[in-house]
Amino acid sequence: MTAASEKLRLDKWLWYARFFKTRSLAAAIVSAGRVRINGEITHKPAANVAGGDVLTFALGDHVRVIQIDATGTRRGPAPEARTLYTDLSPPERKQKDETTENPAFEGKGRPSKRDRRILDLSKARYLE
Repeated sequence: MTAASEKLRLDKWLWYARFFKTRSLAAAIVSAGRVRINGEITHKPAANVAGGDVLTFALGDHVRVIQIDATGTRRGPAPEARTLYTDLSPPERKQKDETTENPAFEGKGRPSKRDRRILDLSKARYLE
């Protein structure tokens, strides 16, 4: 392999690895300065990445830290895409939301007439 085939455009690699649905969306995220390559912010979707580089970017409400293992040659299926990188970010915590919108009605199905009155009273208190 030559050195040119070991490097790939950043937007193309993010699309190959299936972090973004389209290449133009990946390019837009990079252009906005939301991706770091080895700790340095980049605004160029055409920035070259290679194996061993570390990318840091926000995906949804979670910050991803990704180490590139391979550049890839195509946008293949998800199992193939997962072989292109190692995820270094800590695992997401799943926090169960214990509070309901209204404690008077706990989602027990259709509210009874009594439950409905309690709901209406609690809504009226919020409006006051």
